[in-house]
Amino acid sequence: MEEKQSQISTFIGMGLIFLLLYLWMQYSAPPKQEPAQENTQNTAPATPQSGAQNNAADPAATQNNNNPIVPDSLRGAVLIARFGAFAPAAEGKESYEVLENDLIRVTFTSKGGRIKEVFLKNFVKISADSAGADFRNPVRLLEDSKNHFEYELAVNGAGNVRTSDLFFTASKSGNTLVFRADAGAGRYFEQKYTLSPDNYSIDYQIGGNGLNSILSKPSLRLNWVNYLDKLEKNQQYERTMSSVYYKAVDASADYCNCREDDTENLGEKPVKWFSHSSQFFNASLIANNFAFREFVGETRMLTDTDPDLKMLKCNALLPLDNGSASMTMYVGPNEFEQLRSFGVSLEDIIPFGASVFGAINRWIIHPIFDFLSKFIGSQGIVILVLTLLVKLLLYPLTYRMVLSQSKMAALKPRIEALKKKHGDDQQAMSMETMKMYSEYRVNPLGGCLPVVLQMPIWFALYRFFPASIEFRQASFLWATDLSSYDSIMQLPFHLPFGAGNHLSLFTMIWVVTTLWYTWYSMKQMDASAMQNDQMKIMKYMQYLMPVMFMFFFNSFASGLTLYLCFSNILNIGQTVVTKQFLIDNEKIKAELEANKNKPRKSGGLRERLEQAMREQQRVQEERAKQQSKKK
Repeated sequence: MEEKQSQISTFIGMGLIFLLLYLWMQYSAPPKQEPAQENTQNTAPATPQSGAQNNAADPAATQNNNNPIVPDSLRGAVLIARFGAFAPAAEGKESYEVLENDLIRVTFTSKGGRIKEVFLKNFVKISADSAGADFRNPVRLLEDSKNHFEYELAVNGAGNVRTSDLFFTASKSGNTLVFRADAGAGRYFEQKYTLSPDNYSIDYQIGGNGLNSILSKPSLRLNWVNYLDKLEKNQQYERTMSSVYYKAVDASADYCNCREDDTENLGEKPVKWFSHSSQFFNASLIANNFAFREFVGETRMLTDTDPDLKMLKCNALLPLDNGSASMTMYVGPNEFEQLRSFGVSLEDIIPFGASVFGAINRWIIHPIFDFLSKFIGSQGIVILVLTLLVKLLLYPLTYRMVLSQSKMAALKPRIEALKKKHGDDQQAMSMETMKMYSEYRVNPLGGCLPVVLQMPIWFALYRFFPASIEFRQASFLWATDLSSYDSIMQLPFHLPFGAGNHLSLFTMIWVVTTLWYTWYSMKQMDASAMQNDQMKIMKYMQYLMPVMFMFFFNSFASGLTLYLCFSNILNIGQTVVTKQFLIDNEKIKAELEANKNKPRKSGGLRERLEQAMREQQRVQEERAKQQSKKK
C-alpha cells in the first residue's frame, strides 16, 4: 500500500514539474522588442553558475538578459518539485577544499561533495613529444571532467535526487572535511572525509540527520564513472592491465575482462570492495560496517586516438545501517604492502597472475625483490642478483645437463659408425641408437630438466615486471623504465606483430645470446639424430623461436628481457666453465665402457621402448613386402 502511495506521489510530483516548467517558460519568455526600441547598450554576458537549473532562476542573470525577474515563490516550487526536501541545497556556488599529507593532495568540490582531483606528490608520468623527447607531468587521479561519483537518494515526493546536483556546505577541521547538503528543519545528508596522516587512505563516512523522514528507501545507489588518464609509456599494455576489480564476501577477488568491453553483474551477492585499477595506480572503495549489494562493474575500451586510456564504471547499492555507512577509500599506487595492510586481499588487484604463477610472484619473487631492494639501490642490479641466485640453486641440475651433453659427445664416433653401417635406414638407425644409449646408460633427454624447472619462474616473471610498481621508471644502463620497453632507436615504420616502431637493445642481446647458446648446445648432439626429418624441424625451430619472440619482447617490460639476458650470459658462463674445468672427458669414456660391461636388468622403460620400435620395424617391413607383391 505504501509503495502504491509512493508511486502516486511520484506521478503527481512529475506532473507538477512539467506544469510549473511550462508556466515558467511562458512567464519568463522575453517580450518582443520593436526595432526602434532596440537596446544598443554593450551588455556583458551573464557569468554561468555552477548549479543545475541555476542560470534561468538567478535574478541577476535574468536582469542582464532583459528578462523579467522570476518570483521566488515560483522558483521555490520548481526546486521543491525537483529536489523535494533537498531544495535548499539545489542552489549555490561551487567551491573547493583541500586535504593533504606528505604523499598526497586531495581536492574536493562542494558540488556533489566529492573528490575532484588527487595529486600524487612522489610520482610523475613521462610523455614523449612529436620529436621523441621526454617531458614530465605530475600524476593526477580522478581528475577527468567527465567523471561522476554520485549517490541517488530516493526522496519522498521527488523521486531519485542525485547528489551531483546538490551544493554541499563544507566545514574543515585538521585533516577532516565534512560536506552537508541541507534538507531544511535541521535535516541534512552528510559526507565525511578524514585523510590519513601518513598514507593514501581516506576514512569515508556517509549519513545524516532526519534521513528517515526524507528518504523512501533506507539505502543509496552509488554511480561511479572514471575515465583513466594515460600515465605510462606503453599505453597499449597499460590499457590491457587496467580494469574494474571487485571482491565478493567469502570469495576471491575477480575483475572485468581487461582486453575488451565487459560487464559483470553480481546481483544480490554481497561485495566487500571494488576498485578502479590501472597498471600502477588505483582508486578503491572498501565497505567497513556493511556489504555492497547489486554490484555492477563495467569496462569500455578506448583507442589510441582517444584522450583517455579507458572508461571504468561501477554501480552498487549501499544500505544505511542506522542511517550511516562507513567506508575506506584508497587512492594511490599499487604498492603490495600498502594494499595488503587493509587485510581484505586488496593486493590482488596487482596483476601478478593467477594459479601457481601468481602465488610464485606474491610469496616468493616479490619478497625476494623487496628484501634485496633494502640493500641494493639499483633495480637492475637486483635483477642480476636474483638471476644469479636462481642459477646457483639450479647449478646441480645444470651440471647434470652438461655431463649428459659430454656423454653424448663421447658417443658421437660410435653413432657415426652406425650411420655408415645403416645408411638411409632411419628405422634401423633409431633402434641401434636407442640400444646404444641403453647399453652405455646415457639419457639423451638429461639436459632438458634445468630448462623445464626454470619455466615456472619465466612465466611468473613475465607477469611480475610489468605489474610491479617498484620497476616503474626505474632506470638501468640505457633503459629508462624497467616496467616498459627500452628503446635505443626510433624507426620510421612499425614492426609487424605489434613490436612497435623502435628497437629494444636488451631484446637484441637476448636474441643473439640465445642463438649462440642454441648453436653451442647443438654441437653436442649426435649428427645422425639431426638427419631425421622431425629432428631437423626441431633444430630449425630452436633457431627460429628466438627470432619470433624478438617481435614479442621488443615492446615488453625491459626488466624481463634484462633478466633473460643475464640468464643467457650466466648459462654460457656456467656451461663453458663446467666443460673446461669440471668435466673430465677421459673419465667419462672410462665410465661409459664400465656401464657397457655391467649386467643389464630385465624390463624397464628402455627395454619396452626397444620392443616397441622393433615391433614398429616389423610392421613396416611387412607393409613393404605386401606393396612389392602388388607391383
